[in-house]
Parts: sequence; C-alpha cells; structure tokens
Amino acid sequence: MAAGAEPGPEPGRVVEALELLLRPPGGPGPGSEDALRPETLRSNAAALEERLRRAAGWAALRGLRRAVLARAPALAAGVAGDAEPGWAAACGLLALLLCLKERLLALAALPAARGAGPGAAPPPGADTLSVGQGRAVGRALRAAVGLGLAPYLPPGVGQRPGPPAPSPLPPAARGARLHAATAALAELAQHPALGGPLLARHLGLLLAGLCLLGHGPAAHSEGVSEAERARCREALRHILDRVYQPLAVRELLILQGRPKQSPPSPGEETKPALVRAPAWLRRLCGQLLSERLMRPSGVQAVVRGIMEGTGAGGTGAEAAAVDWRKCDTVAKILASCPQQCLSLEDYYRLVCPQILDLLHIQDKLTARQFQRVATTTLLTMVKEHPQLAEKHLLQPLLAPLLRCSESAELAVEDLSAGTVLVTEAELGSCVEDVLKVYVVGNDSSSLLLGSLQSVLGVVFSLYSFAKQNVSYLRSPCQEILLWFLEKSEREVSLSVLEGFAGLNSSVHALHPRCRFRAGSEGGATIVVEETISDEDEALYQKVSSEQCRVESLVELLSHCQKSGLAGDFFIRCLKALTHVAAEDEEDSKLAAVPGGSLLELEQYHARQRRKLLVLQLVATLCENVSDTVFTDVAQVEEFVAATLQRACVSSARGPGAAAETQTLAMAMGLVAAMLGGAVQLQSGDFAVLKRLVPLLEELSRTYPEPLTQELAADLRIAICTHGAFSPGTVGAAADDVLGKKPGTGTQSPASIPGGAPSPGGGRALSQHGHSSPSAPRERSKEQSVSHEPGTTGPAPAPCADSPAPAELQELLVSAYDPQPPSRAAALRHLSNLITQRDPEALRFQEKLLQVFLENVQHEDAFVYLSAIQGIALLSSEYPERILPVLLARYRCPVQGMEDTAAAITRMKLGEVLMRVTRALGDMVFKHREPLVQAFLQGARDPDGALRASSLSNLGELCQHLGFQLGSIVQEVTSCLTAIAKMDPEAEVRRAAVHVVVVLLRGLSEKATEVLQDVLRDLYRLLKHVVVAEPDSATVLHAQLALEELDAVMRRVLFPPQALEKKIVVLP
Repeated sequence: MAAGAEPGPEPGRVVEALELLLRPPGGPGPGSEDALRPETLRSNAAALEERLRRAAGWAALRGLRRAVLARAPALAAGVAGDAEPGWAAACGLLALLLCLKERLLALAALPAARGAGPGAAPPPGADTLSVGQGRAVGRALRAAVGLGLAPYLPPGVGQRPGPPAPSPLPPAARGARLHAATAALAELAQHPALGGPLLARHLGLLLAGLCLLGHGPAAHSEGVSEAERARCREALRHILDRVYQPLAVRELLILQGRPKQSPPSPGEETKPALVRAPAWLRRLCGQLLSERLMRPSGVQAVVRGIMEGTGAGGTGAEAAAVDWRKCDTVAKILASCPQQCLSLEDYYRLVCPQILDLLHIQDKLTARQFQRVATTTLLTMVKEHPQLAEKHLLQPLLAPLLRCSESAELAVEDLSAGTVLVTEAELGSCVEDVLKVYVVGNDSSSLLLGSLQSVLGVVFSLYSFAKQNVSYLRSPCQEILLWFLEKSEREVSLSVLEGFAGLNSSVHALHPRCRFRAGSEGGATIVVEETISDEDEALYQKVSSEQCRVESLVELLSHCQKSGLAGDFFIRCLKALTHVAAEDEEDSKLAAVPGGSLLELEQYHARQRRKLLVLQLVATLCENVSDTVFTDVAQVEEFVAATLQRACVSSARGPGAAAETQTLAMAMGLVAAMLGGAVQLQSGDFAVLKRLVPLLEELSRTYPEPLTQELAADLRIAICTHGAFSPGTVGAAADDVLGKKPGTGTQSPASIPGGAPSPGGGRALSQHGHSSPSAPRERSKEQSVSHEPGTTGPAPAPCADSPAPAELQELLVSAYDPQPPSRAAALRHLSNLITQRDPEALRFQEKLLQVFLENVQHEDAFVYLSAIQGIALLSSEYPERILPVLLARYRCPVQGMEDTAAAITRMKLGEVLMRVTRALGDMVFKHREPLVQAFLQGARDPDGALRASSLSNLGELCQHLGFQLGSIVQEVTSCLTAIAKMDPEAEVRRAAVHVVVVLLRGLSEKATEVLQDVLRDLYRLLKHVVVAEPDSATVLHAQLALEELDAVMRRVLFPPQALEKKIVVLP
C-alpha cells in the first residue's frame, strides 16, 4: 500500500489509469490498440502523470505506484527517463498492473461481507473485477507483452510474425529490459485474476523469456545476475507445473520449432516462415517435454497438447491425412525413451499404464484419435522391446482374462462361492481393449498372436455364453476369434479349433471353478462357484457345456468357409474318425484283458471321451455347415482320402455301418463327378488326385463289397489316364451324385459338389450294366419291400400294381431305397411335383400320402424331414382330405409300435400339423376345434416329451388363430392349470406356463375381454407357480406372465392421457 494510513486506491481507479495510458487518439473503437503510435503513447503517459499529480482522488494510486516502482528500479527508470515511447509505455503498464495486483491481494485479505439474506445470491468478493475491467486488463497485458517482452527476444526464440523489432540496443540494456519485463509478468502470473488471461494468451512468450534468461547463452542475459537467472529458472518450472499441461506441451512444442527437414503441413505453405529455434532452446524444450511426459497423467497431456485443435474433427481427405500423420508421430514420441530416464524399464513401468488408459477415453470427439495413438504406440513398443512390452502392456491388458484361465494359479481355498473374480465393467473393457489393439491395430506379429492365444479359450467360452444370452460381447468376441484364425498359420488355427472343441490343450479354457453370469448392463461377470457334488448334475453340466461349445464352434466356422479354414478343419475331423476306427479295435482287444492298472483305465476313459467328441463334432459339422465348405480340388481330395482311409481301416470288419457306406459312396461319387466334367480340371488338379490312387487300389483289393471294389478300380484307371478312359461305373456314380438321369448332358455346377445331391434333382433307375454303390440300379420289388421303414412288418410297395407313369413309378420305388440320400432325394422330388401342381402326381395323392407317412417313421433326419415337407405341401393343397387323416394318426398311433417310437412319430406328425397350420393362414379357423382337441389329447399322453411338444404346438396354434379360441377357452385353461400344477416333469410344466405367457402377450389389452371368464384362474395359477414351483425356468416364465398381466391391467385401468385438438363447427 501507499505510505502512511492513506487508504489504497480502488481497483477501478487502477483500471481507469490503464485505459488512460492506452487511449487512442480518436477515442476507443475497433482496432484502436493497433493505432497506438509513439507520439500517442508519449502523450498518454504525460496525461497520466499530470492526472496523478493534480487530480483529486488519485493520490492513493500515486503513492502505491511510487512504492511499486521503488521495488523495480528498471521499470522506474523506464517511466521517469527519456526512453523510447514503447518501452516507457510498457514500464508504465507493468507498474500499474503490479499496483492492481497489490490492491487485489489487500482486498482479498479483508473479511468477507455479509450476505443479502437467505435465498439471495452471495455478493461478489471485494477483489473481483467486472467484465469491463477484465477486458481492460486483458488489453493492458497484451500491450505490455507486445511492447516490453516480444521486441527484446532474439530471432528464433518465441518470435511470432509481426512488426520489426526496434533499433538495436546495447546487450546489457537489452538484457536488463528483458529481465524487468519478464520478472514483472512472472509476478503477475502468480495472481489468479491476472495470471489467468496472461497465461492463456501469452504463455509462449513468457516461457520464451524465462528460458532465455534462465538457460540461454550468457550473451543474451548481460546485466542479469546469477541469482536473477536462478529465480527465472524457478519461475519457469513453477509456471509449467501450474498451467494446464496440454497447453504447456503445445507451447513448448511451438518454442522447439519444426525440424529442419520437415516439409510444411497442408494449408501452411502461405504462412510467414519462422526463424528456426536455436539448438540450446530445442534441447531445453525437449528436456522440459520429457519432464511433462514423465509426470502423472503426462502421456495424456502430451497427446492432448499435440492433438487438441490440430485437425481433430476435420473433414475431407487432407484433414484425415494430417490427423493420421499426427497420431503416428505422437506414437513414435511415446514409444521412445527420453534421455532423462535412467532405466528403460522404469520408463515403461511409468508410461505403459497411461497408454492403456488412453483406450478408455469417453469423449467421442477425441476417443478415436486417442485410441489410434494408444494402439500405434503399443504396437511400436512391441516391435522395439518385446519383453518389456509383454510385461507392462500385454499382460495388464489381458489380466482379467488371464485371471480366470485354467492356467492361472487360483487360491481356490481362499475364494468362497459367489466371489466376483472379474466385474462386468472390467470384463467388457478388457474385451473392447483387445478388439482395439489386436483387431483394429491389425498387426499379426508372433508376440501378439502368442499373447492372444493364451486367452483364446476364455474368449471362446465368453463367446459361447454370449451366444446363449443377450449380450453385446458376442460381436467383439467373434471378431477377435475370427481375426486370430485368419492371421495365424493354418496349422496353428486348426490346432486352436481343436482346442475349442476339447480335442487338445492348445488353448487354456475357463477355470473349472469359474462361471459366467449375465450382467445388469448387457455384459457378463465371472464368479467363483462351488464344485458340484451331485454326480448326475455334474455330468449334465459337462455334457450340456460340451454341446454348447460344439455348436458355437460350428457357427464360428460358418464365417470361415471362404478362406478354406472350415474345409480344412472338417477334413481333419474326418481323419480323426479314421483313428477312432483304428482305436476301436485296440480298445476291444484291451477290454478282453482283465486286471488293467488305474492309469490304463484313465487313459481308456480319455480315449473314449475323445471319440465321443469327434463323433459329435463331425455330426454337427455335417448337419450345419453348408455344401460350399470345400473351396478347391485339394480340399476335396483330402476329404475323399480321409474317407477312403477310414474305409480301408474298417474293411476288415465287414461292409460297416450304413453311415460309413453312405459316406464312402458319396466320396467316390464326388471323384467321379469331377472326372465326369462337373469341374474343369487342370493338369495340377490331376497331380492332386493321383494321391488317391494307392488308397483306391487298396480299396479295390480289400473292400468286401464287389460293386465298391469295381468302382474303386475304375476310378483309379480314370485318374491315371487323366480321364481319357472312363468306364461306365464312373459315369453312373457321377450321375447319382449330381442327381441326373443317365444319358443327359453333363452339368457344370458353379462350385465343387461337397454335400448331398441337389434336392430338386430327379432320381431315376439306371439301365447301365454296372451300378453305383450308393444306389444299386438293378433291384427287385422284394428288395424295395424289405427296406421299407416302420416296425409293423413288410408291406407291399405302393407302385406294385399302379398304372402310374414310368417316371413317377420310379420315384415311388426310390422313396423306399435303402440308402437315405437316394430316398430323401426322391421324396423331395415328389414334393417339388406337388408344388408345381403336376397333374399326374396329384392324381395319386393317396399313394403319395402313404409314401410320405411311412417315411415319417424313418430314423434319418434327412428322410423324415423331407417326408414332413411333402405331407405339409399335400395338406395345404387338399386340407379337407388330408387333415382328418393326420389328426386321426396324431390321436391314435399305429397299433403294435413301441411307446417310444409311437411318441416320436406323433411328435413328427405334430410338426406336420403346425406346417399345415402356417400354410393355411386365415383358413385355419375352419379346423380350429379338431386341431385344439388333438393337441389337448396329446397333452395328456404318458410320454413327457410328447406332452411338452403338444403344448408347444397349442401355443403356436393360438398365435395363428389370433387367440380367438371361442367356446373352448375354458377347456384350454383347465388343461393348462392342471398340467402346470400336477405334471411330474418340469419340462412339461414349463411348456404349460409358456402357453399362458403366449396368450397374455398376444392378447395384450384384449386379454380382459377374451379371457374375462378365466383371467382370475390364470392369475392364481401363475401365483401358485411362483410360490411352489421348484424349477427355476418355469418360475421365470410365470414371472414374465405376471409382469405382462400387470402391464395389461395398468393400461386398462389407467389409460394414457392423450391431448387432442378438436375443431367444432357451431350451428
């Protein structure tokens, strides 16, 4: 304060003095500060001095200014001396700003004023500047920096393009002025009200002055003592630690300047060129930047300092290119260890966690850039220092997945049941990070692939879990698995797939005590569960998990067909079947020797488990993978070779099972089709096919069936002669696979046939002397009769005395072929005739119905599904004739059949009835009561599976009827109530409650009208189920039904209020 007891000046008085010193000659206005000329500055300074000496009320400011200038001799000399107007004005401005700082500090120390009253806004502090005063202070700071600091900086040190510097001064005077201005500005930067605008707008020039005075050459700081230089260095570090770190990084980068050979960025060619920063300043800025990087959250500060406001959010190709280059530049900076760091491992230990944190930025505008920087930095570190990167980056990244792997050393005795091992947020973040780093980064180095393989088993288990539930983790897990399978070597990918199936230990699966549970946010958590003590329950859990795992694996393979991976894996599984056949003989020999050790017994059980897994996997692949699984001739050759080798191994035991015979016939038919022209073979393809010659030769000598021996010999001849000599058996086998009549031209399918014959292809008897082993061409009617399906004994074939046309008669005979592929192809061809409304086929509709009904009883899925399709098509054409027959068969099974077989047949007929219901559409109302009565009767059958199937059909029928049950609603609800309360099997009770859910959900608001008589009974039933039902799934269905009923009643009792505008025309 001023001397004595005089009160200090008000801040407004100081601001008024600042405005007087910066007043332009023409008054305030836009651009007035740029119009300040030396004569204007001189006259303004004289006016200020005059007012300070004579004006009333300015004495306090005059005394405070005198005290401030007494502490700053250099500023006092500039104000009082004959210096040039620019420096004199700068000294006057800095002196007044220091006076303002002193007054604000004094006012802040005073006790706060009392508030205006309760509920009123608190009064501003005594040291608060108004908006107008803040603008005036900002203008004064800008003028003080421009007049007192910038002109005295040497070229290349913080200079911006602008007006030329004043005439040169002696080095001592230049250094003294620079120190006086810099010291005053550094002192102002310590006050919040003045330091905010100063550091926000003029940080770069202030840092340049402090760097020059504290660390620059002695020639630029003549007249500055060593103690003053030390204070400048301390002020530099204090300011750098205080300001927003990205801003500090950006200003230091600007001070450091562009590298010497760096080309200008797009859009910068027209900007004025800057003088390159001197070497000492570049080294100093690099050191300071490294210190910023080594601080806590320094990585994010560096990234933000470079990326913020420099191309973020730009549009167009140029902006995208700039952004891409900057991201890679930042990644290189972060991956390089600074010289100040003594240990590379210490640097990685400090920086790597911050790099991983960049992957979790939530701001949508900057998240993409930060994630790119983090991914590129991680990949660069992995290439440069693999061991340190794996320790400090990859292992922490994969830690949540490694924690629950079976390879993890879990202290299970210390973990109680229900312990959450990995939270939902942690697991979701880990999966997303893996997707960003591995899949989006797309670097298939051996270290990355190896680290990912260590957790692939857990990722696959999570994928299987997400596939069964509603979870957003399914898609990222699938992308991670597909990326690994695509980028790895083929042998590694096949081995990993076998590990997924449980055939080897190439991947570490989920820990046996860990289980996934659905999370509340659509993710999953990993918890520890107790070991299941009940052996039956443990066996059920194991079998169901293996089934789910195989299904998930097959779905994953469905996305790998174009790359050929699915075909290679299918072939490997077929080769494993050959080992299964060979091991069966060894196991049968070992089983005859009693007294084996415990180790031998465990090995025997392990082999049996592997056999079951292989059989289950092959069966699922055959059922779900399409016929385009093979992508080239080499894969077809491997498939055929695996099949032939399996046939050679099992030939000593006789012809083998029907499945082996069918597979062998199909494999040899594939080779015959390729040799017959289905695929355009090149010379290299014949070189591949010649690998089959030794197997075909062995098969022609050892296989017990003569027709197969003959075809194998003929195929060997055709391959060795490159198709020049093709016996008739080869052409017959090719026609059988391609589904053609003999004598027609050779078809050229777009792809190699790899599955069953075309469903639409005709299948007729061949008149050749030789026949394919898959479909013997000459057989008697007695053979056709002996292979009819069913257990009621042989019945005459429907074509025995039929005047049907020859082609239709051949199809009817083929419908009783002993080979399921031939039989199914005939049934599908008959279905096509019905679809096309062929008059000859429709004329024999009763015979067709008989054929279809008898084939429904067949055990092969391909056959009975084809028969179901045919019955459904026939029933949709003639519902009045066919539906009564189907309903009678559904109510009363064929006499003499076993109970299990009868129940299975009735369930198949139920599927037929549902297909007919869908095909009839609105016409199903006519047949409503017989259908409902049939399903109600099925719901009372002794077989539990049939009861559940009938209830499921009843629920779907109600949907197709639009839930208009009419007078039978009482009967339906009584049946559902009785079953839900009294049925001994949980699956049946679950189906009954599910029908109630379907009724309530489908009727919605109409439930109170349609079900008004039985709604109370249904409500009591659901409450009973929730309270007394032991099955959790049934309880869940009942809770869903109660929620639906609650929502319905709320909508009825409290209808939504709708505001409507009505225009009424008055009379």
